[in-house]
Amino acid sequence: MARSISVQALIDGEPVGQATAPLIVPSTFLDPARGRVPVGTELQLDAGRRRSDRPGGEPGHTILAMGLLTFATNVTLDGCVDHREGIADDETRDFFTRLMDESGAMLWGRVTYEMMESYWPAVARGAEEAPPAMREWAVKLEAKPKYVVSSTRKDFPWTNSHHIGGDLRAGVQRLKDATAMGVLLGSGKLATELDRLELIDEYKFLVHPRLAGHGPTLYQSGLPATRQLELVSARPLRGGAVAMHYLRAR
Repeated sequence: MARSISVQALIDGEPVGQATAPLIVPSTFLDPARGRVPVGTELQLDAGRRRSDRPGGEPGHTILAMGLLTFATNVTLDGCVDHREGIADDETRDFFTRLMDESGAMLWGRVTYEMMESYWPAVARGAEEAPPAMREWAVKLEAKPKYVVSSTRKDFPWTNSHHIGGDLRAGVQRLKDATAMGVLLGSGKLATELDRLELIDEYKFLVHPRLAGHGPTLYQSGLPATRQLELVSARPLRGGAVAMHYLRAR
């Protein structure tokens, strides 16, 4: 059985103890000495030291970077996740474009899918006026595998769209297992359901310096218990938003 280890412990160089099985870290693990670790990378650590730091490079613990389910969304300071309330500029578009580029698939609920389906395919094929950066994003989205959770609709004609029906836990777990680059989740209501099932591994929130004063709000329908998270990074953008990256505490 593989076991987990705190990303911060690895960054701080804390001892990881004795292990005979891989230690799993997310595909977005950041190591100050190595930069971003690509999916599938094996890191060798022993008592907090990298393999390259040990005499002869003797083997230590194998740490596998594996695909995860990442929930990414815009949110205001008072928790509103209405997409119309966020700052829309080059920086925020670049933030979500990079997330999409680094992921192997998109995951949405039916409502989010239909909102995206009503606009982005037309932008991709040039039928809708849009700036070049938005058209580039639309073309990338067209090519990306898109998975939709729905109990009321089964036909999803948008290019590279796939239906997830039946048991939610089993369907999403199969998608995670089959997607080495990780899955990017972009639906708030679906995120609540998946968090209740403890299927979300990391969170990337773009927090906007606004007070919307209305909903819908993040996790509006509630969770069974408080979710503990571990901070990986916080990066302010020039427009005032802050890119927050958290891992689910194990």
